[in-house]
Amino acid sequence: MEKITPKVDLAFKKIFGVEENKDLLIALINATVSKEDQVIDVTLLNPYNPKSFRSDKLSILDIKALSETGKRFNIEIQITDEADYDKRALYYWAKLYTDQLKGAQDYASLNKAIGIHILNFVSITDNQKYHNVFHITEKESGLPYFKDLELHTVELTKFSKDPDEDLNSLLKKIKTSLDIWTAFLTRNDLLNKDNLPAPLAINTLKKALHVLDTLNFTDEERMAYEDHLKWLRIEANTIEKYRKEAEQQGRQEGRQEGKLEIAKSMLLQGYAIEDIGLLTGLSRSDIQKIK
Repeated sequence: MEKITPKVDLAFKKIFGVEENKDLLIALINATVSKEDQVIDVTLLNPYNPKSFRSDKLSILDIKALSETGKRFNIEIQITDEADYDKRALYYWAKLYTDQLKGAQDYASLNKAIGIHILNFVSITDNQKYHNVFHITEKESGLPYFKDLELHTVELTKFSKDPDEDLNSLLKKIKTSLDIWTAFLTRNDLLNKDNLPAPLAINTLKKALHVLDTLNFTDEERMAYEDHLKWLRIEANTIEKYRKEAEQQGRQEGRQEGKLEIAKSMLLQGYAIEDIGLLTGLSRSDIQKIK
């Protein structure tokens, strides 16, 4: 089997969602959240278990964790661009938040819940940043109101768009700890755990690369992984197909607009419709519409 990619959710959870790799999960969380939400230790609320996808190989393999201060985290890597993903992210946050209440506990016992959504597609089209953080704030002043809600989106394709980039170009983008983990998720093929350049030479990344290199799947896990990988490839191929179609359509629309502009100019100069049609290739009805 070819080298495993951590962008597939099954591999992602087997790397970050097991007890022996909690240090990797803690490093990923701390690289994503603000200083006030840094964690020292976490308890895995749904550790990796092959039985979780036995009945549904395309089930959701998120990671839920509880910090030593009571804050809750939901970390998910999503391969495909599903409709209404923003609503799904909010729904998962709501469940994470409300599941804290047990029996007669009151609302004061609720702690902050943070959703971290690592996406292999572009979700925030109006912003070129690959990492965005969302809160509830007052519309005009930006005053934060409900501080217990926090959602992060980490859009991998915004960080690494060029499949042919080399290590030097990757290193130029490394400024933060989150950049390091995003590089691991997107371009681990460029990284050698035994020869990491200075910006990347941290123990947790070395361990993550080692875990990825030595990751072993059972037959059942391998089948599930390959099903998930198939979705990743279908998505990539579909996006490329639509991109080319959009470019082609854009060129065709550009040519059509050019013909219409020429026809409009010729009409203003008194040319006959037949002559305009011969020059531009437009139909008589198209020219009549302009007229």
